[in-house]
Amino acid sequence: MENIAADVTIEEVSPIKKKISFDIPWANVKHELDSAYDAVGRQVKIKGFRPGKVPRKILELHYRQDAEKEALSNLIEKHYEDAVRKHNIPVIAQPEIDQDQQGIEQGENFSFTALVETRPEVEPHDYEELEVARDEVDITDEDVDARIDQMREMYATLESVKDPGESKQGDFLVIDFEVTVDGEIRQELTTENYSIEIGGGRFIPGFEEQLTGLKKDDEKTVDITFPADYEPAELAGKQGFFKVIVKDIQEKKLPPLDDEFIKNFDTFESMEDLREAVRKSMADEVTQKTNDDLRKNIVTALLEKHEFEVPSIWVERQIYRLMLDAQQRMMSSGLGKDKAAELSWSMRESFRPHAERMVKTALLFEKIAEKEAIAVDDAEVEARIDELMVVNGQRLDQVREVFENEEARERLRDEILENKILDFLIDKAHVTVEPRSFADLQKEST
Repeated sequence: MENIAADVTIEEVSPIKKKISFDIPWANVKHELDSAYDAVGRQVKIKGFRPGKVPRKILELHYRQDAEKEALSNLIEKHYEDAVRKHNIPVIAQPEIDQDQQGIEQGENFSFTALVETRPEVEPHDYEELEVARDEVDITDEDVDARIDQMREMYATLESVKDPGESKQGDFLVIDFEVTVDGEIRQELTTENYSIEIGGGRFIPGFEEQLTGLKKDDEKTVDITFPADYEPAELAGKQGFFKVIVKDIQEKKLPPLDDEFIKNFDTFESMEDLREAVRKSMADEVTQKTNDDLRKNIVTALLEKHEFEVPSIWVERQIYRLMLDAQQRMMSSGLGKDKAAELSWSMRESFRPHAERMVKTALLFEKIAEKEAIAVDDAEVEARIDELMVVNGQRLDQVREVFENEEARERLRDEILENKILDFLIDKAHVTVEPRSFADLQKEST
């Protein structure tokens, strides 16, 4: 028997969601149900009947639920796939099925709906001559001096203060402390000869501030509350009492800028060489930062011209990738796997705006590449692999081994394509220059 065409209606719920409603004639339902019973009859074994010869009434008595479930599943799958194909609906995920009835009613049509997310119809426009700003940074002698002072910090020494007065911000204290929590001394936290910088921000919040105004040999009980995310977790949120003894007050001494300081570096013979190298390094930082910012500004300007909804499933997938990246970064910094997973999950919603931006950008870039015939050939991929070998200092065979994996190779191809599209947009853009100081640029990076 040929199926009678089902009544199919398509409703646009949103630009990326469609509701497909089906009303399937009883003849089709009956045909599918008969086929389901035939299949069940060939499989089951009932005493007194040969396989395939079990009467329908017996099958309905014992296997009605199974047969109807199989029939409905087949009806939904066949009619849904047929509708998607005939109406050319660009679905991107499994449908959300809603049935008007859970079983089959004798002589009645069967109805259901399928809610589907579809690929957005994106048509890029006005992407040439985007108006963006680019920072222009002049590196001054004062900027170079400040960077060299940071280098001197690496070689600084701590010396006891002669005739120390009261401790102040920036001083280093050598202390012993004994910790009491819930009336019990915690031996695992009790420490001797601990060096702490007042204002360094490296200890439990609220602790360092209470060390100002102390003198050598002073004793003080510091009352703090352990942070909510403190490890071990049993102390999180609890009040702790630190009995502190000041054993020494020290100050940081920076090495003088002389020939002895230059000897710390193998590649420099004079202060002039050092300053020149530092200035070049800072210039490279500026170039990297301003280029990155320009690319972000290009994407922002492009997105501002294109308002469209993106499928939630794509956004969720991107959020998952961002969470996974965050978890791996935390684990590489020494955080335990379980704690890293917990923290990355707590950041889930904060990733949503960035994930949506990434999905929208990818869709726009794909269409721009099509319109402008921007593509990546195998030679460009090979050239990029060679560049990675030089940048990472790895042997060519080691790098090529990584990119023998097709997925890794495709990721590299996508990265090259994205850079080519950005270069195209920047080349066409109207770029204005905004003078900035190196110090301001640094503040944005921290």
